[in-house]
Amino acid sequence: MAAIGDYGLLGDCQGAALVSRDGSVDWWCPARFDAPSVFGRLLDPDAGHWTIRPRGRYAVRRRYLDGTMVVETEFHTGQGVLRLTDALALGPGERGHRIGDSSPHVLLRRVEALSGEVEVDVEVAPRPEYGLVLPRVVEAGVGIELAGAADRLTLTGDPALRAGDGRAAGRLWLRAGERADFALHHRPAGAGPPAPVDGGATLEDTVAGWRSWTERHQGYQGRYRADVRRGGLVLQALTYRPTGAVAAAATTSLPEKVGGGWNWDYRFGWLRDGSFTLKALWVAACPDEAHRFFDWIAASVGGMDARPAPVMFGVGGEHDLTEHRLDHLAGYRGSRPVRVGNDAWRQKQLDVLGEVLECAWVLRDQLGELAPATAALLRSFADRAASSWREPDAGIWEGREGERHYVTSKLLCWVALDRAVRLADRLGAGPDDVRRWSSQRAEVRAAILEQGWDDRAGAFTGAFGSHHLDAGVLLLPLLGFLPADDPRVLSTLDAIERELTDDGLVRRWTGASDEAFVICSYWLAAARALAGHLDRAREVFEAVTGHANDLGLLAEEIDRGDGAPLGNFPQALSHIGLVNAAWTITEAEARSGGR
Repeated sequence: MAAIGDYGLLGDCQGAALVSRDGSVDWWCPARFDAPSVFGRLLDPDAGHWTIRPRGRYAVRRRYLDGTMVVETEFHTGQGVLRLTDALALGPGERGHRIGDSSPHVLLRRVEALSGEVEVDVEVAPRPEYGLVLPRVVEAGVGIELAGAADRLTLTGDPALRAGDGRAAGRLWLRAGERADFALHHRPAGAGPPAPVDGGATLEDTVAGWRSWTERHQGYQGRYRADVRRGGLVLQALTYRPTGAVAAAATTSLPEKVGGGWNWDYRFGWLRDGSFTLKALWVAACPDEAHRFFDWIAASVGGMDARPAPVMFGVGGEHDLTEHRLDHLAGYRGSRPVRVGNDAWRQKQLDVLGEVLECAWVLRDQLGELAPATAALLRSFADRAASSWREPDAGIWEGREGERHYVTSKLLCWVALDRAVRLADRLGAGPDDVRRWSSQRAEVRAAILEQGWDDRAGAFTGAFGSHHLDAGVLLLPLLGFLPADDPRVLSTLDAIERELTDDGLVRRWTGASDEAFVICSYWLAAARALAGHLDRAREVFEAVTGHANDLGLLAEEIDRGDGAPLGNFPQALSHIGLVNAAWTITEAEARSGGR
């Protein structure tokens, strides 16, 4: 299997696929991001793939077609140059906001010779249900049918491939100017045969669809414009169009440490990432995407009862994400277990209260009159913050070692109360509500300043009574708890740079191993920008962004030893951090007169 950084993301705003530099689609969850894979070689050599590559030795150069999520790979061989173009089809004629409305769940692949004569191997070997199923493969009137379990796949294309042994395969000889187009249609069991698709025309229409979205929705003109534009496209590709949810990543169980057990399923939407996501959509996309995301949050939470506020949902709004292991899969480079589902949905994470109210605060000038149910939900989150901020919780890093009094959780409870007080009229809050929220806001602030600060560390630390640093406290200035130039914040920034940072790459906490967490580096860049340290802000930003792959995609973490990407890929939160840090640096430069 390829390295994590060797993959490019294909998206249709409903599902996702990953294609390697070697022309192999090693991951495809067709109908939803969290659907069972039909290609899963990413997690096991025998879990399915679709390979198109030249025979013999070659060098590779690739890119996204400008303004799209369509990957173009050039193979330079001794016999000639081959171009491979890969995409997940958008619905016919979909443009602008409508892309993804009716995604047909078709994987498109075009291979063409640019020069010389090139021998090409093609092998389509799906293994539905995360590699459990060997499909039945037969030639049919419309193409080749590959059927197994709940999945029906139909392969159509210009040249015929041979069917048999759970795969379709063949060899092509392409001369300069010749090409072949393939389309792999996915549908559920019981559905009729797919409508005929002209693979070439559909590919061109998909390119036009993505570019129409980019032209209408990417107006950012600040620093690091190309990186922000790519980040916006990644976030759009990871948006589940039917609901507006943003999946945290396209994959499950890519390890935070190769060979270890920290392998989680990230194909869901997190409330914890809510306000960061919304701000990034605002900068790199447009307000409509931000509004749809907020509406998804409000609709998915439902009513509040005595249980903790929900942490995360399926992209359709599902609450129960019970985790189980796929023991038949070897895992990425032996990293087991492979998990589907995520038991973090059961955790108590008090930070989500502030995240949701921060979303409302960011959108305050555009929300209009809140629906009664939404106003009631926001009031209930403020009430929960007022009554529960003194409790321990699992924290933003979702550790499974037990609950503590995390500073970031207290901070986000303060945010919930602060924003509720400021939005009181919009929330339909009465004077008693405002007095209670204001009183508890003052108490949690005092507790953070007294118990979150550690003289020995010279910094705000990860938890009350702890000497250990935690990069999560970089949110203190980013969320307006203290000014970035406050001496305690500056001392904290210095401590984090001294103890947790190497070459701009920031670990999450004291004692963490060699993995740097990408979002933490972007938080550091943004905090330095707010403090007026613009040279250092740019240094940190450019250092971490330099670890994106050749397509501009970022993983969750970076191995500080060899610079390799780690964790689920591409990671929405990493691109969210990039977008928000670029915007913060741009704004800080404007305030400083461009210095």
